[in-house]
Amino acid sequence: MDTSLAATDYLKELEAEAISTRKCLERIPEEKFSFKPHPTSMEMGYLALLVAEIPRWITYMVNVGEIDFATYRHAEIKTTKELVDHFDENMNDVRKALENVSDADLEMEFYLKSNGQVLFSEKKGDYIGPTINHWVHHRGQLTVYMRICEIPIPSIYGPSADDKQF
Repeated sequence: MDTSLAATDYLKELEAEAISTRKCLERIPEEKFSFKPHPTSMEMGYLALLVAEIPRWITYMVNVGEIDFATYRHAEIKTTKELVDHFDENMNDVRKALENVSDADLEMEFYLKSNGQVLFSEKKGDYIGPTINHWVHHRGQLTVYMRICEIPIPSIYGPSADDKQF
């Protein structure tokens, strides 16, 4: 099978973002998993899990063609190590998915569902990029939580105020 050029580009982008993402996840201590900056905000542990799992969404998009909120199960994470291991596993799976997808596969529809009802559909190839953007957005949100909790922010696109190596 010829790997899709678009998938190769998405994989490069994922790999570039994964380095900073992993650095953030490694710094989230278990004792902060329940932190919320506001009553309507999600807990830091759930947000970190979301950041760790978004690459998995792309794997589902490519390999399964749908995610149904009624059947999709988040991992149950209790430690920072489990969080990082889960992220690493999700990155390995998305690499395999994107390395083996064809342009024809990317032309097929992806469906986001709730209890079988279609909420949204888009060509797989057209929705990977927005999903990566969604991932980066939530990582940025996580860095705000980290700042509030005085967890040092790693360098992401350039030096951070907390990254002493620059």
